[in-house]
Amino acid sequence: MASDPQQPTLSSLGKVGKSSGEIGGVEEPLINGGVHASENYSVVAAILPFLFPALGGLLYGYDIGATSCATISIESATLSGISWYDLSSVEIGLITSGSLYGALIGSVLAFNVAAFLGRRRELLAAALLYFVGALITALAPDFPIMVIGRFVYGIGIGLAMHAAPMYIAETAPSKIRGRLISLKEFFIVLGMVGGYGIGSLLVDTVAGWRYMYGASTPLAVIMGIGMWWLPASPRWLLLRAIQGKGNMQELRETAIGCLYRLRGPAFGDSASEQVDEILTELAYVGDEKEATLSEMFKGKCLKALTIGAGLVLFQQITGQPSVLYYAGSILQSAGFSAASDATRVSILLGLLKLIMTGVAVLVVDKLGRRPLLLGGVSGMVISLFLLGSYYLFLDDVPVVAVVALLLYVGCYQLSFGPIGWLMISEIFPLRLRGQGLSIAVLVNFGANALVTFAFSPLKALLGAAILFYIFGAIAVASLLFIFFVVPETKGLTLEEIEAKCL
Repeated sequence: MASDPQQPTLSSLGKVGKSSGEIGGVEEPLINGGVHASENYSVVAAILPFLFPALGGLLYGYDIGATSCATISIESATLSGISWYDLSSVEIGLITSGSLYGALIGSVLAFNVAAFLGRRRELLAAALLYFVGALITALAPDFPIMVIGRFVYGIGIGLAMHAAPMYIAETAPSKIRGRLISLKEFFIVLGMVGGYGIGSLLVDTVAGWRYMYGASTPLAVIMGIGMWWLPASPRWLLLRAIQGKGNMQELRETAIGCLYRLRGPAFGDSASEQVDEILTELAYVGDEKEATLSEMFKGKCLKALTIGAGLVLFQQITGQPSVLYYAGSILQSAGFSAASDATRVSILLGLLKLIMTGVAVLVVDKLGRRPLLLGGVSGMVISLFLLGSYYLFLDDVPVVAVVALLLYVGCYQLSFGPIGWLMISEIFPLRLRGQGLSIAVLVNFGANALVTFAFSPLKALLGAAILFYIFGAIAVASLLFIFFVVPETKGLTLEEIEAKCL
């Protein structure tokens, strides 16, 4: 380290260029050599910084699963336990999509407050909103109050899905970063399965929908307590240090303490060395400058935004909600009696999603991001064209539709499901990571809403066969996007990704 260990300064942090393409004959600090401070870590210590943020994903998934059952309960004259059960389709749509609208609002809020609050405090705010939103929804005396509760819960989703990938990415050891962020997707699916399961148990209970929504409050409390106990992201502290938003020495010492807590006793005396390496690399890639909105659309920031927003856009517009919409009728046509029960079909597909996400978690740091994306999306292309062909001229061979359905769900959970969230948490430069991720999350939820709303009129206008062929063509375009635009980030530190991939 060239810097004075007593008082690091920006001029002493090894700044020699802006990106790996501008280096020429000048030696890069650490980034090219691949020599880093030891990344030994305690597995137990590494689990908790993942677990509590991941509860934000689990609560998001739980809301999806529980709401599918809650709408059945709330419309029942005998089981809803309320006098305002006779809701219109628009009102049911507000209950179902209320959290999605709230998530859009949360994504916009995150853009403005993420850099100031930091990852930990943003997750604390998300836990509080989850708790308050679930409580308002569960205790709602009338429809307007219930919708307010859904919106509040949704804002929590927007903040959690923005901050959780960042916190996990910035605190996880490089060797297992991909596995841990992908495991967050596993928690989302686990929450969905849990929501379907609890919903199916309570759907025949009087006012069961209140218990379905109220059941998420204990998890929100646990998430809040956990995030209160966890330290701040060391990289966020160091970013504030090099941007002059605090005393350099004090923030450096705090970051060392946070890193030691995050990695456990196995980290030994390496925390100070690694913090100095991160400081050097942040200064080298130019992160000491204050981020501006216009920078999101210039240079390497624009490239990162193209990669991140492109992935989450294709994640939604390749037809995932539409394929799942047909799951019940497809399984029923193949003779599965359970297909008449939407909840059981959802649990069945949820378990498949859980298994395939688990496979992705196990192999992502061995195979890499690109192989999973290319292989998984290729399988999605095949399945979408098979589904289109089934509805066009193979309707007498239902096994084709069943195979295509299972192939699609499995391949999606190997690729876009976990890897989309993983890539957007890794690809943005640190000083713009909060703003970049908020735009990517906004694109994700916005595209989700667009596909959800456009599906029914497009289905009526074009028919299921043509719609699936269109989704297949979009999936082919996404395959080309991945092949030519998306880089491999396996095994790289976040600072190396910024220097080498952008």
